[in-house]
Amino acid sequence: MPPPDSPWNEIVPGLWMGGHEFRRRSGQVERAVVADEFDLVQTLLRLPGHGPAPGVEHHVWPIPDGPLDGTQLAGVIRLAEAACQALDEGRRVLVRCYHGYNRSGLVVAHALVRRGAAAEEAIRLIRSRRSPWALHNELFVEYVRAGLPTVRLLEELTE
Repeated sequence: MPPPDSPWNEIVPGLWMGGHEFRRRSGQVERAVVADEFDLVQTLLRLPGHGPAPGVEHHVWPIPDGPLDGTQLAGVIRLAEAACQALDEGRRVLVRCYHGYNRSGLVVAHALVRRGAAAEEAIRLIRSRRSPWALHNELFVEYVRAGLPTVRLLEELTE
């Protein structure tokens, strides 16, 4: 899949989705380094040298771009809750993973659903604002459609 055309995109006011690399108009791939553009950065795949700047609140919760266990799902839910709280306080939030497509999309979609969006509306909004490649992981799309608390409960029952 192609890298995104920008390091991050605003999905709804104050809530941004991004990654660790992007492709410039020249075609050159460049690292996306966060400084202090955001009040809260949530990282689902941490790579050294990509920020954020000292003093910026930073939550790190590494998860795979694949099936998630109950603990991983609980972390995604907590990140979405923290993002919603920060938005309620008027803070700027960036949720990021490698390309800013799937893992960050899962957190952002759950935050949008928590704020009243229907699952399909959240998925459509993310794809239209970030990239058509966003949430191309069908498992994550199914997680959003089923609701993360339900998926977590089912996952814990099978453990």
